[in-house]
Amino acid sequence: MGPADGSDRRVTTGEVDDAEATILHVDMDAFFASVELLERPDARGKPAIVGHAGGRGVVTSATYEARKFGVRSAMPMSQALRLCPTAIILPPHYEKYTQYSRAVMRIFQEVTPLVEPLSIDEAFLDVAGARRLLGSPRRIAELVRARVRDETGLTCSVGVAGTKFMAKLASGRAKPDGLLVIPPADTIAFLRPLPVGALWGVGASTQAQLERMGMRTVADIADAPVQVLQRAVGEASARRLHSLANGRDARRVTPESREKSIGHENTFSVDVDDADTLRRELLRLSGRVGERLRSHGLVGRTVSIKVRYSDFRTITRSRTLAEPTNVGRRLFEEAWDVFETIGVDLRATPIRLIGVRAEQLMEAGGDALALWDPDEEWRETERALDAVSARFGRGVIGPASLVRRSRDAERAEQDGRNPRWLSD
Repeated sequence: MGPADGSDRRVTTGEVDDAEATILHVDMDAFFASVELLERPDARGKPAIVGHAGGRGVVTSATYEARKFGVRSAMPMSQALRLCPTAIILPPHYEKYTQYSRAVMRIFQEVTPLVEPLSIDEAFLDVAGARRLLGSPRRIAELVRARVRDETGLTCSVGVAGTKFMAKLASGRAKPDGLLVIPPADTIAFLRPLPVGALWGVGASTQAQLERMGMRTVADIADAPVQVLQRAVGEASARRLHSLANGRDARRVTPESREKSIGHENTFSVDVDDADTLRRELLRLSGRVGERLRSHGLVGRTVSIKVRYSDFRTITRSRTLAEPTNVGRRLFEEAWDVFETIGVDLRATPIRLIGVRAEQLMEAGGDALALWDPDEEWRETERALDAVSARFGRGVIGPASLVRRSRDAERAEQDGRNPRWLSD
């Protein structure tokens, strides 16, 4: 919808009728970068990029000052530095992001139980039931912003509207560090002048298709017969876009605490054609997945691997386990077995990226225990490792087979070359 650098920022300053605008979308401002700046006050107000400057590093996050140069998340770091050569590089610290995310989500849940997290740094809130205690939706939004700032030192932008779609649009327009209320009565007026790309689900290719048919604004979509839209985007998408363009969005805020999947992956700085290196890296990644499963009290019934070759061909393969698990070693054994069934000729097709993911998650202990647990020793060992990590930090102790892991893997844990480290 906008350049994402705050240049088209719009905020609410005067009185508005927010009585029916009970949906809030709260989005942290340049979250990863802002967390890093808490300990780097010298970098505040300057172009700064979170990530690793070498090899195939990518931008994890960037301050708004850097975004004005065209720097964007997931951009190759080499390209970002060409756009903004004076940028300060900040190494990422993912554990800190998780810590601050939990603190922010806790604030949301103390305001209303109806919180729907979308990612580590944004969520929808339904505050209809909180009005009697906390005041109008706008007042609640101001309270949320103040608490986030006072309790974490971070800033957020909040959109207040009558639907989820409009609230998300509003928070994006209010960035950075702003609040925008769109009363339901003003929804259509706000929407109609926007480009078609502002509609949820309209990517570059869909936008190009619509523009070829002469539809460049939301008003064009709203006024077009659904049958005309169907020729461009299909029946289901046509009805959805037509509804959004006319301000209709019946989706409710749905609290969801269970993650759909948990995974880790690594892009190597040099394509790998050595099976031992791949095996050690898959063991390391599986251990990380198992650790996160245990920390969330979850087990996974399916293990999936992802492989990207040097020519960028990408494949995924999965296997359903006999028993759901959160044991990293079990995940690795199954993942490596799946990898070997692919039959890769590493000399002909070296590997650029490898990843492992646990899917079909459920609460640990939800199923009856098997009479015989083949992973008992691994399970006890990993629980002991969890205890050591909790006290002394991750990496103090680990499987002996990882002692000789590649320098590539060590750097990957510290830099920003793994933008998909979070759960879906």
